[in-house]
Amino acid sequence: MSTVSTGRPSLTARRREATWYEIAEAAADLFSERGFEATTVDDIARAAGISLRTFYRYCPTKEDALTPVLTAGVSTLVEELALRPVAEPLTEAVQAAFTTATAGTRYEGPGQTARLIQVMGGVPEIRLRWLAAARAMQDRLVPVLAVRTGRPESSLETRVLAAVLIDAVTVALEHWASEGGREPLPAVSARALALLRLEE
Repeated sequence: MSTVSTGRPSLTARRREATWYEIAEAAADLFSERGFEATTVDDIARAAGISLRTFYRYCPTKEDALTPVLTAGVSTLVEELALRPVAEPLTEAVQAAFTTATAGTRYEGPGQTARLIQVMGGVPEIRLRWLAAARAMQDRLVPVLAVRTGRPESSLETRVLAAVLIDAVTVALEHWASEGGREPLPAVSARALALLRLEE
């Protein structure tokens, strides 16, 4: 994702994210009202005010309707972590990267984002997509962690660390959503990362 010098996403990236959210919000509404099986791609496209062609440009299948939005923050986390100083303690670096990745009004309190995460966790077909995307993010995180730790990318320690970090931030997001966003997301992620005791 291209960024300007401030680290803010480009206009094209912001427009793409806005379209992703329109699709995801329409899909979440329909999945909640009708159920996953009873909702068609036509229904989602109509509710989002887009053509079928546009839907498929963003989402290969109905199961993918929510995934891009909910994995975007994790993807940005990996990018932001790569920019943190190598000498910075890992817990501090991950927390700073996560806070930057989830900055903005969508994560400031209860609302559509929390509900999207709840729907995603409640529909097995969609949850499988989310878990697959999380695994892809682990693979992207491995070389970033290898640079920070000085261990080979192929080492067990590096690969387990990547898995643990992605799982921690994923669970933090799920917990934040399940609580209706009552606690600020950075505070939830900080609690999750503290449990890992990475610096011990």
